[in-house]
Amino acid sequence: MQDGMAKNVRRLGQLDIPGGGQVVMDGKGYAYVGHMKPPYGTSIIDVSNPSDPRIVSQIRLDDDRSHTHKVRVAGDIMITNVEQNERHPKRRAARLRALEQRWLAERGAPASDAELAAELRLKPESLPALRKIEPQPYHDGGFKIWDISNRAQPRFLAYQRTFGFGVHRFDMDENYAYISTEMEGYRGNILVIYDIRNPERPAEVSRWWMPGQHEAGGETPFWRGESNRLHHAMRAGDELWAAVWYAGVRRIDISDIRNPRTVAEFNYHPPTPEPTHTILPALTPIGGRRIAVGVDEEHDHTPGQPHAHLWIFDVSDGEFRPISTFHVSELDSPYAREGRFGAHQFQEHIDGTLLFCAWFSGGLRVVDIANPEEPREVGHFIPEPRAGQSSPQTNDVDVDASGVVTLIDRNQGFDVLAYEG
Repeated sequence: MQDGMAKNVRRLGQLDIPGGGQVVMDGKGYAYVGHMKPPYGTSIIDVSNPSDPRIVSQIRLDDDRSHTHKVRVAGDIMITNVEQNERHPKRRAARLRALEQRWLAERGAPASDAELAAELRLKPESLPALRKIEPQPYHDGGFKIWDISNRAQPRFLAYQRTFGFGVHRFDMDENYAYISTEMEGYRGNILVIYDIRNPERPAEVSRWWMPGQHEAGGETPFWRGESNRLHHAMRAGDELWAAVWYAGVRRIDISDIRNPRTVAEFNYHPPTPEPTHTILPALTPIGGRRIAVGVDEEHDHTPGQPHAHLWIFDVSDGEFRPISTFHVSELDSPYAREGRFGAHQFQEHIDGTLLFCAWFSGGLRVVDIANPEEPREVGHFIPEPRAGQSSPQTNDVDVDASGVVTLIDRNQGFDVLAYEG
């Protein structure tokens, strides 16, 4: 089976399912998809026969207030996030109303749309739509824990509420969940570590944040809005590797898990225009060195600026030392001018030298970092746009030990692939 455009990658199977924010595999023949939009919540897919992937169960949402677009699995425990649906426009609408009221009180006359848009860093034409969004209190953010010992019948165990918009991407293992969430008294997402050894009663263990985030504790952010915040942190041994959006990356010592401690940091914003999505070290040395890989997330692209891309760091001495980057040219996809084009994510385990990278309208890119100074593309797969879509929007990817690759589109579609380089 081969549709789309490919080099050294073959499609084995596919499903036409609603778009997803994350896909993970469990090493037991199952893939888990967190969907972008309600009423679709989480799908569990049997991929043991890659040419015939089958949905074995789906969790639906009760309303459209939340989405559960992220998912993790450890053994027979699954965690799904709960985050406010359409959170970004809703927050912009709240800021617009507050700014309009402030300007009216201070000046005695309403501000123009051009003035409001400049203050909010938005386009003036976006303001009418924001004014139509009705403010609604939201108290459902958090995460849910499920028993999936029977993949066909996930069993709900616990619902841990947090604060604000709730939980975004996160990591977990058999003992702990490393949650990125808003919390009362803090600006933007921080890290909250929960003990999940009793999955029916998750218990907070500790918190980590960047100086300036804890406003209730007297700290003052030096950045605008929530530009500096935790995207998520990934565990590697006794460390967490944290991507902190427009604040770059951090390495956190959790040898004492009740006292997370920042031990290294690196921020390349500015001049890099796109925010940091993920940072993760390779499991074994590459070329005798400890190597880490970072990836930025493409947002609203400004012509003339670089697209989101990969970063390769030498972290042998504990510090972040960038040694190379990897980019995809707009000439490498016929859909480069449709939707987002640029990096988003790679598989969140580097147990070799191949990176399988979700590149929005650039599809899947397979990058070899055996020579970290010169990463090179060794394969790609660009899915055909699904019905009603102008381009693929490849959002997330995972690969298991057998080499089966699962790929989820942000809008529509799920692919099972094999790299044959």
